Amino acid sequence: MELSIKTQIGRLRLISYLEGISLLILIGIAMPVKYIAGNPSMVKAMGPVHGMLFVLFIFNTLSVGVEHQWKFRHTTWKVLLACIIPFGTFYIDKHILSRVAEGDAQKKAL
Repeated sequence: MELSIKTQIGRLRLISYLEGISLLILIGIAMPVKYIAGNPSMVKAMGPVHGMLFVLFIFNTLSVGVEHQWKFRHTTWKVLLACIIPFGTFYIDKHILSRVAEGDAQKKAL
């Protein structure tokens, strides 16, 4: 798998990975540390990072949706929903974004 930041879909795929990882760290590590150990420092550090990646993911998804003329009711809403579900961005990358990237690469090769 190749993630190229030279294309808009490549940037979206990279941001989706980073957003997915930050969500998993936030809810899988930082939140339990906050509530079990009583130490909110990790949430204070990861919260803004995840928030920034979340907003970047939303804007990039909408931008790619417009560029690729995705129908909102068919594709865009699925990609947007993925960012609030743990492991959702990884699923969407495999089933939607990688296929779009492959299609772009095939068009470029022709």
